[in-house]
Amino acid sequence: MEKHISLLKNFVAGGAGGACLLFVGHPLDTIKVRLQTQPRVPSQDVLYKGAYDCFLKTVSKEGLLGLYKGMGAPLASVAPMMAISFFGFGLGKQLLQPDSTKTLMPTQLFLSGCLAGVFTTVIVCPGERVKCLLQVQASGGQQAVRYAGPLDCALKLYKTQGIRSIYKGTTLTLIRDVPSNGAYFMAYDFLKHKMTAEGESVSQLSTPKILLCGGIAGICNWIVGLPPDVLKTNFQTAPDGRYRGTGLVDVLRELLRDEGPRALYKGSNAVFLRAFPANAVDNLLQAL
Repeated sequence: MEKHISLLKNFVAGGAGGACLLFVGHPLDTIKVRLQTQPRVPSQDVLYKGAYDCFLKTVSKEGLLGLYKGMGAPLASVAPMMAISFFGFGLGKQLLQPDSTKTLMPTQLFLSGCLAGVFTTVIVCPGERVKCLLQVQASGGQQAVRYAGPLDCALKLYKTQGIRSIYKGTTLTLIRDVPSNGAYFMAYDFLKHKMTAEGESVSQLSTPKILLCGGIAGICNWIVGLPPDVLKTNFQTAPDGRYRGTGLVDVLRELLRDEGPRALYKGSNAVFLRAFPANAVDNLLQAL
């Protein structure tokens, strides 16, 4: 009975926390995606000069709702994704340390988080594919609009190349989410225990401390995950046939050739502005 309650709790808490994370963070995610995928041309001709410039141009052309383009896909999958994520983390901890009375080492927490990243990829990848395509198409003008919404996008992708098209970028999603989830869960769990006073339970942590732990964990997540995220976004939004295989080698080579190593951190301002508050709120809601 307790396992069923725990699974239901993860589903409800994860859904509520994930939805708040999306509402808080999606505008900056849209800015991040558009900065990562804008054409690689001389700086004076770049469409967006930075996060703030992208924000102003998006709002002026599309209104505030333009910042929420593509949110339907991740919103529909956020509850099962978060539930599976915490299930994977819990399973990893049980496999690495069967004795629940013992404290896990940071490496064990990291590996448990990595397992969570493996589990969630099956849900995250198609949602990211649809989300990114919807976020990018609007910045290309009305003539570039191909999809009316998340469902229309998914159906057209499926009709074009089947399920393979919907799951385009799976390898790069794994390369991003496995280590970044490991870093996230390791940082969050480690900080919670460090901030818990002797003789008290982790569940007794104050709201400011939970917010701080969640925010720092979110930063750790994206420090690890941003370079592969840039590769994934460019691969998932590229025309079919532009890159071979998984896209890892071709996209990386093209970015390094055209823009240098800094290209792997495109959109970093938007990412880190989003990471702290969004993850702080998410973890607070799940702790309630």
